[in-house]
Formats: sequence, structure tokens, C-alpha cells
Amino acid sequence: MTASTAARALLEDLVDEFLRDYPRGARLLAVASPVAARSAAFADALADTLRARGVAVSVAPQDDRDEARLRTEIVAPFRDAGGDAVVIVPGTTALLAERTRGLWHFSLWLIDGDEVPHTAATALVDVTDPEAPTRRLADYCAVPPSFLT
Repeated sequence: MTASTAARALLEDLVDEFLRDYPRGARLLAVASPVAARSAAFADALADTLRARGVAVSVAPQDDRDEARLRTEIVAPFRDAGGDAVVIVPGTTALLAERTRGLWHFSLWLIDGDEVPHTAATALVDVTDPEAPTRRLADYCAVPPSFLT
């Protein structure tokens, strides 16, 4: 994702918030949406923004990993290694499922158009216009009661 001025500003704001809340240590960040490719592109741009700040960061895609494989193949080895780094895991809605949402220090949910926000995410980002993504503050009272988080 080549970031426009608006996209860079949003990425900088998200990184500011993340680093303020999690300034050091082994940190895990999820970027989720209904479309894995959308999450991957945003995760790459976020990783570039973190690297520009001098943060050691890698991207480990969810791929077809279920909760158990996320824990054993990504989360546990990263935490065991310790250190001061960030792993960004881009993927689908499964990253914010009931059993996986607690794995992440920070999570982003990417919304395109009228998609329903995921109430378990730390931050919601509207990517309807990829050149000008915006932070979205959702009114969770307006989320349909049938939407399970």
C-alpha cells in the first residue's frame, strides 16, 4: 500500500497510539477484515510506519491458521524469544474471534463501505477510500443484535 498524505497521517496516528500504550517488549498487533488481502496491504503499510520509527517489526500472515496454530506457530515462539519487537498478524475475522482476540495487544478492524464494525477491535479504520482511510468511532448501540463478537 503506497500511502497518500491522508493515509500516512492515519498510520502515524495509529502508531502513536500503539506505541504510547505499548512502548516496549514483545508486542502483537492484529489487522483484521473480511478480506485477507485488504488486511495484508494495510499491515505492510503499518509495518513500514513502525520501521520508520526504529521499531523492529515483522509481518506474519494468519493464512489458514486456526486459533491453536496461531498460538503455537506465531504467538508462543514470539513471546518466548522476548525482546523488543512487534509482530503484525494480518488476516480475517477469525483473528478477533472469542478465543483469539485476547492474543493481541492491539487490534485493527478494517471497514469498507457499510460493513459492520467488529466490536472487539481496539480501533476501527474505514478503508472505503484507500487513499484517504479514516479512523471510525462506532456507536456500538447501533450494531445489530445479531452481530456476534
